[in-house]
Amino acid sequence: MYLVTGATGFVGSAVARQLLTRGDGVRVLLRAGSDQTNIRDLAVEVVEGDLLKPETLCGAVEGCDGVFHVAADYRLWTRNPESMFRTNVDGSRAIVHAALSAGVSRIVYTSSVGVLGHVPGGAADEETPVTYAEMIGPYKQSKFRADEAVRQLIEEKGAPVVIVNPSTPIGPRDIKPTPTGRVIVEAASGKMPAYVDTGLNVAHVDDVAAGHLLAFDKGSVGERYILGGDDMPLADILAVVARQTKRRPPSVKLPHSAIIPIAHLAEAWTLMVGGDEPFVTVDGVRMARKKMFFSSAKAERELGYCHRPADQALNDAVTWFCDNGYLR
Repeated sequence: MYLVTGATGFVGSAVARQLLTRGDGVRVLLRAGSDQTNIRDLAVEVVEGDLLKPETLCGAVEGCDGVFHVAADYRLWTRNPESMFRTNVDGSRAIVHAALSAGVSRIVYTSSVGVLGHVPGGAADEETPVTYAEMIGPYKQSKFRADEAVRQLIEEKGAPVVIVNPSTPIGPRDIKPTPTGRVIVEAASGKMPAYVDTGLNVAHVDDVAAGHLLAFDKGSVGERYILGGDDMPLADILAVVARQTKRRPPSVKLPHSAIIPIAHLAEAWTLMVGGDEPFVTVDGVRMARKKMFFSSAKAERELGYCHRPADQALNDAVTWFCDNGYLR
């Protein structure tokens, strides 16, 4: 039996599906009232609990052979950064503590490439130097602190944790959708007339999920593994989306400085009228100044990780968004 946190989300549901496909029993930790769309068709055991209520976690981890801690508050903008820190830092510490106390043999903790360093003009890896001061926005800052908390438990308590760092997962069942998924939806709907010069490492969500299982089976405790795909400039990503939707890709490239005032206005408007997240955020524009390119060579070498072409991931994402009514 394996416990998956965040199983109602994009990556978490893909991890749960991979486990079920190979015949494993899956238990999922859900908060009361969670949207269960992504697991409605899955034969999983549901346990109600909350990462911020440690007393609810003991029963969730009891009898489990392993834990996949995928849950995170993933947004590029929030009205309440403290809440994001509690979920990502305190929640990660709590589930690892619970698993350790229950004698779970291995824990896979889902971090992010956002906490790794940057190589101008190249691809970063697990050893690229980075500091907290380089983290832009509360999401990256909170995940950086969560990494520190998990590593402390590895070093001081002997927690059997393997860390994975997904790059930019793309594909089906992005129900929220994620910030990158929102870009794809807007582009596929013909609502993105311009773009900025940035780049992402694009990976199919099912490959990222398979990488989680490989990390559990073959990863070394205390090590981190980038689970990525292909490096792609944003212009190329939008071109792939345009081809599939038979639209023209945007041809206007805007300087980052031109987007910052729009982002400030979008955030102010969201604060004033309500809403979950503005489409463009100041932190998002600041992040876009760097191309988020990464190498999965370590995971390929040590875990046997592999990934399909980014075009396939993008095509699968567009198809799913289209089939599920996201494109208008």
